[in-house]
Amino acid sequence: MPPLHFLLLFAICLIWAGNFIAAAFAVSELEPITFTVARYLLVLVLVFPLLRWPAKDQWWRLIACCWTMGALHFALVFLALGRSDDVSSVALLMQVYIPMSTLLAVFLLGERIGWRSASGIAIAFAGVMVMGLDPLVLSQLDVLILVLLSAFVLALGTILMRGLKGVSVLNFQAWNAALSLPPLLLLALFLEQPADTLALAVQRADLWLALAYSAIGASIIGHGGFYWLIQRHEVNRITPYLLLVPVLAVLLGVLFWGDRPGPRLLLGGGLVLAGVFWITLRARFRRMAPDRPPAG
Repeated sequence: MPPLHFLLLFAICLIWAGNFIAAAFAVSELEPITFTVARYLLVLVLVFPLLRWPAKDQWWRLIACCWTMGALHFALVFLALGRSDDVSSVALLMQVYIPMSTLLAVFLLGERIGWRSASGIAIAFAGVMVMGLDPLVLSQLDVLILVLLSAFVLALGTILMRGLKGVSVLNFQAWNAALSLPPLLLLALFLEQPADTLALAVQRADLWLALAYSAIGASIIGHGGFYWLIQRHEVNRITPYLLLVPVLAVLLGVLFWGDRPGPRLLLGGGLVLAGVFWITLRARFRRMAPDRPPAG
């Protein structure tokens, strides 16, 4: 990978890590579902010219992908950030969506995994158990449940997206915003006071910056740059570097959010990252391995 491409990938990881801080700040001042609505509204305004009509047989899958990877995932993770005392635990716990995706591929797509990949999954989930024993996590079990649910729906959306055809990346971004807005808006009207929240946001430049960072930086620049890279490099060469995101998020949480992760949280997070890294490497080796001739 050329040095400039690696710098772009590192910048994307840093932007995504910073999004945990920006979102945590925003939902500490605003109601989380309403913030999610505002975020998607801004994304839709910016990428609306890229909206293209999908094929008729792709509609239901597209809706399912958008509601899982968009509305449900972000609503749950922003709710978790709004209730959490720190950013580090949320950033580390979210990484279990990768072993969850692997397990769902086995159950829903009939894919097979070997004992090495299974050991990576076991290590990652053991890390979740260790993190669950940390006093900070034990004091906010609702956050643990919200993050695990968010990771599950993201993993489910990842599996569903494998069958999505004829929808480009930026077109999906536009549809993700458009299709996520109606259920999120209904949820905000039912659970929150969106008019009051948005009135507060209009008066605060710092909240506008957090919203712009999340929508423009994390969604449009981050995802746009990431898919620009995977069009030029093999996916399995890029995905291991994405483990920088939770590491950078923990560092940013300590530096700017006042996080003080305890030993169990760090040990459990390390196990989660080790399991995810092992799964990613196994997937890479499987793609690189030449086809074996049939036994004769």
